Amino acid sequence: MRVIDFRDASCRHCYKCVRNCEVKAISVENEQAHIMKDHCINCGHCLEVCPQNAKTFASDMDHVKGYLKQGMKVIISIAPSYLGVLEYDRPGQVVDALKRLGFYEVRETAEGAALVTAEYGKLLLEGQMTNIITTCCPSVNDLIEKYYPSLVSMMAPVVSPMVAHGRLIKSIYGEDVKVVFLGPCIAKKEEAIGDERVRGAIDAILTFEEITRWWAAEGIDIHHCDDLPVGNPSPRVNQLYPISGGVIQSVAAGTEGDPYYKVHIDGLKSCMELFTELEKGEIKNCFFEVNVCEGGCIKGPASDKWQQSQVRAKMDIEKQVLHREEAEGIDGRSLNLHKVFIDRHVVDKQPSEQEMQAVLHAMGKYTKEDELNCGACGYATCRAKAAAVFQKKAEIGMCLPYALAQAESMSNIVMDVTPSMIMIIGKDMRIWECNKKAMEMLGVSREEALERYIFEFIDDSDIAEVLATKEQIIHKKLSLDTVKLKVVETIIYIDSLESVLVTYQDITKEEKAKEQHYNLKMETVEMAQKVIDKQMMVAQEIAGLLGETTAETKVTLSKLRDSILFEEEE
Repeated sequence: MRVIDFRDASCRHCYKCVRNCEVKAISVENEQAHIMKDHCINCGHCLEVCPQNAKTFASDMDHVKGYLKQGMKVIISIAPSYLGVLEYDRPGQVVDALKRLGFYEVRETAEGAALVTAEYGKLLLEGQMTNIITTCCPSVNDLIEKYYPSLVSMMAPVVSPMVAHGRLIKSIYGEDVKVVFLGPCIAKKEEAIGDERVRGAIDAILTFEEITRWWAAEGIDIHHCDDLPVGNPSPRVNQLYPISGGVIQSVAAGTEGDPYYKVHIDGLKSCMELFTELEKGEIKNCFFEVNVCEGGCIKGPASDKWQQSQVRAKMDIEKQVLHREEAEGIDGRSLNLHKVFIDRHVVDKQPSEQEMQAVLHAMGKYTKEDELNCGACGYATCRAKAAAVFQKKAEIGMCLPYALAQAESMSNIVMDVTPSMIMIIGKDMRIWECNKKAMEMLGVSREEALERYIFEFIDDSDIAEVLATKEQIIHKKLSLDTVKLKVVETIIYIDSLESVLVTYQDITKEEKAKEQHYNLKMETVEMAQKVIDKQMMVAQEIAGLLGETTAETKVTLSKLRDSILFEEEE
């Protein structure tokens, strides 16, 4: 099951998710980002930073509605962070709003946290572990098992408050009851459904984001709900679990005199720094409260749309947790709260130096100086990016300096092979840019051209007109007498640069060929006319000769006829 991923989006040249993923669990293929399930720790930070909001989350909403529709007894385990995240007038209104959706009972996950606190207390008083790392945060647990497996022995062998609470609820109401966890955490979904070691304690997960949308769809206004009590005894100090240092405050209430120095660490990067130090083996006798989300669970990926201020959320919770003493009336002695953590380290094939160099060369990196290590692709160094390309996690085109160089190279090729003169002229008539053909026509180098004005070479009246009116000139024929060329002129105004793009297509040869063709045609017409005139003269001469001969013949024959007639009469 894939808990989170990205739907298709325009990821090209963005890679913000890759840059913000500390464990590099995101692959890019065909310019589309995907989350690698075996590498992912489900912290959800990539989904928070995605500028296109292209997240997908495997929601249990339909399952939960199905349970209710079938008349099942469904109980909510609500994370204590609701005290600082959801909007209400009185906490009990949240309980009523949930019951109006059809839930049988609402109990606080802090009740399970009280059981976990007791287990942590035992470990502290026993003093057998070199260091103790809390295991409340499923993302931290994944981080250690996958990326710092040597520290597994330091992980408190205790289930999370959510799992402890799910087991407690089923022990009270029966195994056939459905338990739905409601909170700000995406990773809880993978823990509840994807981890075989604790499967069965929780039947479905809902986020605060989802429950708020559900209330809106049902027309439930939480501010108009009744103030109902939760179904559990007060967890007291354990309601502080979702804020920084909350676990330590809860544990400290019953473990005075234990030998461990207590430290709380928030944020994925800080956690990784801590674990790197712990791998050196130089830190001992410490109890580490660790949380992937900065500020604790109150800043979980499914909560910050409502509560942008970490400080305000922390204050809201601390003000409502009136009792700082240990919880009473919560009995989990019959429950199995033990969990064995294991080495699940991720192994990626590493390229040989020859393979590394082949990828670096494909990225345009031939020397150490070429390795800019800019981090724009999401990887700290060019070699790390090259390794990711080798592992098919990344694409060569993700290197922005490489992509820019390629684009500039292609642009330069197009400009240089174009047979027309191309220039960009600023509003001060200075030449800003020109192609190879323009340099040839003007008889200057690029460096010299960029220091001069266009009116030094050609008539600039049309350019001045376009700069003034912003009206383009398209395919206008004219002669550039100073450079002895006939051209087709096109001038386009560039509004963003307050400049113009000028192209002159050289048609000198074509115009000369046209002129030669015209002259040849006129010569041919002239010759034809002379032939016609001569033929007419010959025809007239022939006609004249034929006319005289015909007249003589007529006279002679007439005389012959008359002589014959007269002879017969005699």
